[in-house]
Amino acid sequence: MSFDGTSVLVTGGSRGIGKAIAHRFADLGAARVGIGYMRNDQAAEETAEELRAAGAEPFLLRGNVSSERIVQEAVELGPFDTVVHNAATGVIEPALETEDRHWDWTLNANARALLSLARGLAPEMQSGSSFVGISSLGSVRVLENYVLVGVSKAALEAVVRYLAVELAPRGIRVNAVSAGVVETGALDHFPNREGMISHGLKRTPAGRLVEPGDVADAVCFLCSGAAEMVRGQTLVVDGGFSLLA
Repeated sequence: MSFDGTSVLVTGGSRGIGKAIAHRFADLGAARVGIGYMRNDQAAEETAEELRAAGAEPFLLRGNVSSERIVQEAVELGPFDTVVHNAATGVIEPALETEDRHWDWTLNANARALLSLARGLAPEMQSGSSFVGISSLGSVRVLENYVLVGVSKAALEAVVRYLAVELAPRGIRVNAVSAGVVETGALDHFPNREGMISHGLKRTPAGRLVEPGDVADAVCFLCSGAAEMVRGQTLVVDGGFSLLA
């Protein structure tokens, strides 16, 4: 795969899965790689320097990805050949302990943000461009304390399907990647983190947990010409975890 000369935006791109995705596009020849992030300036600047060393021109987009300001700044920095919505947040609590404001925060950042980005960016994107949303198994499985994030990921996958149909006449593809348990800093927000890792290792037929690079590979495939006829799909990258009863 080659993305020579392309311009890429990865939300949540300063750490973990998003950082791996940004690096992979730079390694495959992307000329500009933008990383959206929320607060950690040091992590974002370090990632930007690494992307520069890989030969890409980095740029940073700081703030809440669901905000109108960020969408407008993204429009001004475009057009893009690839937009990956990896940024995710949410309240990890039992359903009866959540609040409406938690719902609004989680759904806006994880699902509506992709729709907002598409509204702003798609009009200037060329045929052959792609959007990819990063989902999780919680969109279709019930995970402990995951009700808000799980619902938001299900909504994200629905947005992907609708956008795939509506943007097809423009030649723009839209898909999602659903990752299994990935040992990144994001897992620190789960009270049962160690149990999730242990269970994932025992249950996964592939014999190891999914790594950020595995997700990055899947994203790049979906954005390549080899995936021309893959539209509105959610590619599960979990080492077979979800196959077992």
